[in-house]
Amino acid sequence: MIVRHAKSSWDNALVNDIDRPLNDRGRRDAPAMAQRLINANIKIDLFVSSPARRARNTAEFFIREFGRKEKELLLIPDLYHASVQTFKEVVSGLDDQYGSAAIFSHNPGITAFVNTLTSVRLDNMPTCGIFAVNSLATQWSEFLTAGTTFWFFDYPKRE
Repeated sequence: MIVRHAKSSWDNALVNDIDRPLNDRGRRDAPAMAQRLINANIKIDLFVSSPARRARNTAEFFIREFGRKEKELLLIPDLYHASVQTFKEVVSGLDDQYGSAAIFSHNPGITAFVNTLTSVRLDNMPTCGIFAVNSLATQWSEFLTAGTTFWFFDYPKRE
């Protein structure tokens, strides 16, 4: 599952981009989207995030909703404004002990990456949007070559 961070705050123009927090809507949307996954009996084995505050906080909301510990969150600095190639490298390098993963990151790279995974195309990955695929891979290193199929796409305003 590829997850764009929830809506961030622009209240303070002096805050560095990497330190921007979630706004009120983002703090509502993140746990609500996690709860949609839980209600659909969707399991997440691994939570991976950009270290940017808005992505990390979104992932932390998901982790809490799933009843997991925040220390389980894997932060990967390269996911901050990642390119398609970086996403591919991150996914291919995940530990094979995990059968599923949620990766939290940013646009524009996140939209570009999901558009490489299946024939389903997005013009823009919305904030707190979740794009999910299934793969026949038995190891993460095979993810990109084993073939993926579209599973679902969900976002907060799709209620």
